Amino acid sequence: MAPVTNARVIFNSVPEGYPEPGKTTVYDTTQTIDLDIAPLNGGVLLKILEVSVDPYLRGRMRAPTKKSYSPPFTLGEPIANYVVAVVVKSEKEGFKKGDHVYGFLPFANYTIVTATEQLRILDNKHNLPWSVYVGAAGMPGKTAYMAWKEHSYAKKGETVYVSTGAGPVGSLVIQLAKQSGCRVIGSAGSDEKVAFMKECGADVAFNYKTESVRDVLEREGGIDIYWDNVGGETLDAALEFSKLGGRFIECGMISGYNTGGTVTKNLFHVVAKSLSIYGFIVSRLYEKYETQFYEEVPQLLAEGKLKYSEHVWEGLDKAGEAILAVQKGTNKAKAVVKVAQE
Repeated sequence: MAPVTNARVIFNSVPEGYPEPGKTTVYDTTQTIDLDIAPLNGGVLLKILEVSVDPYLRGRMRAPTKKSYSPPFTLGEPIANYVVAVVVKSEKEGFKKGDHVYGFLPFANYTIVTATEQLRILDNKHNLPWSVYVGAAGMPGKTAYMAWKEHSYAKKGETVYVSTGAGPVGSLVIQLAKQSGCRVIGSAGSDEKVAFMKECGADVAFNYKTESVRDVLEREGGIDIYWDNVGGETLDAALEFSKLGGRFIECGMISGYNTGGTVTKNLFHVVAKSLSIYGFIVSRLYEKYETQFYEEVPQLLAEGKLKYSEHVWEGLDKAGEAILAVQKGTNKAKAVVKVAQE
């Protein structure tokens, strides 16, 4: 077989604000791969099918001198995230042609993996679309499921506020909170997203662009648990209207990702109200909850007992657009780039 194009999405420059398609990331088609003779070195050759686009990717688009919990992307090399791929060829015991796998891999058409211990073979016995395994049945779903179990200490009748409540994490948190017997308030940035939060069971769902977070939280009598995806003014409002002994689950702070950060003014409420703040990185919870997650969540999604929604970009060349949309909040649902059909 003649070599085929192995398109990639390259980290081209460190953004000063929002990541710009064609500048921050570049779609590159200069690399080729011969699928018949490419050396596997005891590993597997994978064809990438579905790529997840998530808010945290912005944090990896930084200079190597800036430290964080995850390493920066390398200039001139492909960006990477969680993907679903199919095995094309294998020299690794336990992996065979046609197996579908989940792992942290580059934005590319094909890749060769020798460190196969990071790959999870997906049995997909519930016949979910493969894209779901980078969303509600993937890292975003794990984020909601694991951190809710670990940090919410939810009691029946408590009030929960979820920001970015229509996203892949927030929408699942809404549903988990309802299953815990809680009353749920959700906010998002469009009327379409408000409708989805209502489908997920939110008792109060509002568009923060047309209605003040402070006004809603005051009107609804305060909150016991805040799931924070936003930070900034929304976090300030949650601190102000938290009840005594409230729990804050800090998942993300996207309001500051492209602006150099935000200022939180109401932190003294942590002292005055004896609040508990739980920050987390989901991978640190995998050992405790991952087996349980895969036993429960895919089945619940397949049965319709957990709802999800996707915004799919067709083609790897659209990855830059998807990344920018997630940072600006213009994506309509969980952002997925469909790289290829099988």
